[in-house]
Amino acid sequence: VYDNKSYTFAYKQVEGRISMSDKQLTLNAVEVLTAGPAKIKSTLKLLGEIKLNADKSVQIVSRVGGIVEKVSVNAGDNVRKGQVLATVSSQTIADIRSDLLAAQKRVGLARTTYEREKQLWEEKISAQQDYLQAQNDLQEAEINLSRVQQKLGALGAGTSGTGQARYDIRSPIDGVVTLKKVSQGQVISDIDSLFEVSDLSTVWAEMTIYAKDINTVKSGQQVTVKAAAFDANAVGKIAYVSSLVGEQSRTAMARVVLNNPNKTWLPGLPVNIELTSSEADVPLAVSIEGIQSLNEETVVFGRYGSYFEARPIKLGRKDDKYAEVLEGLNAGEKYAAGNSYLIKADIGKAGASHEH
Repeated sequence: VYDNKSYTFAYKQVEGRISMSDKQLTLNAVEVLTAGPAKIKSTLKLLGEIKLNADKSVQIVSRVGGIVEKVSVNAGDNVRKGQVLATVSSQTIADIRSDLLAAQKRVGLARTTYEREKQLWEEKISAQQDYLQAQNDLQEAEINLSRVQQKLGALGAGTSGTGQARYDIRSPIDGVVTLKKVSQGQVISDIDSLFEVSDLSTVWAEMTIYAKDINTVKSGQQVTVKAAAFDANAVGKIAYVSSLVGEQSRTAMARVVLNNPNKTWLPGLPVNIELTSSEADVPLAVSIEGIQSLNEETVVFGRYGSYFEARPIKLGRKDDKYAEVLEGLNAGEKYAAGNSYLIKADIGKAGASHEH
């Protein structure tokens, strides 16, 4: 009898019971909790992989064909918006810049002619028709110049440069060079993808969902993403669940957008993803830390006065914090939780000395 309640010890005294004072509890940092109700979360564990955020990744092409004169960056380099990634020698650019020079000279010549004809007309020396023709020629020359300038602008080439044929390929965003498929001397066309630059401040964690779990996974659910290769985890929400199941794999895909300010989550990294699929209130539960195995039975160590007694229990549902107790322990009973393995070790020592 303890605390006006009767308990039946499951083991002989030496076998499953040990004395430990409150002072010893403190020294050994053994945590004592009270068995009672708890919320048990049902979690779904899924496998996933970190992927580039495709919304923040850019495939970079040269807008003109030519020969690569210089490559200024490598895969893995950080780049800023507008930074030169490579330089190309392009006949197309050379031709357009030649057109530009000719158009600029034509405008200069047309302006000189216009100003002269205007003065002659104002002085009543020449006919108005000659003045209007000169005005029209100037306007046409200016339109042609503007057209050539716009053509260069559309290609991302400056209207002036150190070389007539030189064309700089620049990064359109701040980010990291995640793919480089070009080298010096290479002949390229205007459709070749040369670089991929990605903003890694956010990444996607994509998970595979099996058919039986598809109805469990919903957009907006909170998930925990854990790295498989090292100790790192992050919390995010499901942003997208695919509406199609693969014909071969019979799986669907869901995606979480993760903030990645320290570049912890690198594309290609395998991850484990946990989400809470349901939550249940149970009348009696104990901490997972308090559950031990003794003589091939699942036990917790109940606290009765200065003694700990091994109590065989039958468990029901459990999560990473609590386990439901179906038999073997009453609500309100105290038990060892944190560092309960020390009590198991002491009982083991006591049993060994008794056998001798």
